[in-house]
Amino acid sequence: MSLAAPQANGVARRVGAGPAIDLDSLLTVREFEAVARRVLDPVHYDYVAGGAGDEVTVRANEDGFGRLSLLPRVLRGSARRDLSVTLFGTRSSMPVLISPTAFHRLVCAEGEIATARAAARAGTIMIVSMASTVAVGEVAAAARAAAPDGDPALWFQLYLQPDLDDTVALISRATGAGCRALVVTVDSPVLGANERSRRNRFHDLPAGMACENLRDLRGGEPGVVRQIAMSPELSWEHIDWLREHTDLPILLKGVLHPEDARLAVRHGVDGLLLSNHGGRQLDTVPATIDLLPEFLAAVDARVPVLLDGGVRRGTDVVKALALGAAAVGVGRPVVWGLAAAGEEGAARVLELLRAEVDHTVALCGARGLADLTPDLVRPAAGGRR
Repeated sequence: MSLAAPQANGVARRVGAGPAIDLDSLLTVREFEAVARRVLDPVHYDYVAGGAGDEVTVRANEDGFGRLSLLPRVLRGSARRDLSVTLFGTRSSMPVLISPTAFHRLVCAEGEIATARAAARAGTIMIVSMASTVAVGEVAAAARAAAPDGDPALWFQLYLQPDLDDTVALISRATGAGCRALVVTVDSPVLGANERSRRNRFHDLPAGMACENLRDLRGGEPGVVRQIAMSPELSWEHIDWLREHTDLPILLKGVLHPEDARLAVRHGVDGLLLSNHGGRQLDTVPATIDLLPEFLAAVDARVPVLLDGGVRRGTDVVKALALGAAAVGVGRPVVWGLAAAGEEGAARVLELLRAEVDHTVALCGARGLADLTPDLVRPAAGGRR
């Protein structure tokens, strides 16, 4: 989560209206990024694309996948490949989830409602951001209406608030909306130093938008960005406290150090999302894919480990799964899809990634995700894609 920019009319301004976008002509995530750059206000594009400091980690996340090669097997395939995963009792039709990203109404008038519909149509898990510009109950209602079985897969991302009563209220709202897990971001005792945002003077949401999950937490407060309080004193005791206040599965997002992974397991968390916040918090931390093998060794299969950061291709997904990740998350790609064409754009991004994953699995000689093993991945000669 980062702070957002003022806006004159309360709706994301698109630059150069131009002709309607032919979604079928967009064949890669990168092409959606190019469209987003073209149609969004440059300030809003920078908010989505930017990272902390010199953005070393933003680049490293993507480059990390390029430093790995796939070494496929042959003559052991299947006409149909099962891409589904079940995580903490939640089924996803593919191992690509939507990681939490804030303020979707900055890029699309329907905001997180459009994202939820796209996720439900794809049959995948959406992790709803605490800093959503649509309340989690409305997001859930939209997802239920779009899900073929009326039972969408939603989790809720949470920053533990200094006032623990606020945290309890947020958990109650998420639980009441039907969210099936809590994803607790723990890498943000303070906000990252996003220099693009500082240059653009990002500081609050425009008139007509709010962090709707924060609205009315205390005495009719309006859900402004400054209500999102970071907790420099956050400790493992807070995780123990949280375990006492919810029966939902708890995942920690933002643990990077292997020793912290071990501690998380000892404190009874149900899973870990290996994430460096897309490079938006502490710059120069390693790419998540580079950390994955050591991280998994520390966890020793005691809880599932998911990964996000820099995933742009189906080959990226397969590399992470082959090395041992249970699933991957994507953030910016879905937002680029929203910017390009709202719900249909986000849905197209998800389907492109699904098709690429299926194609890569087939070319690796795998019948499904269970056949993806570490021997399929090798260091690449060279480095960048």
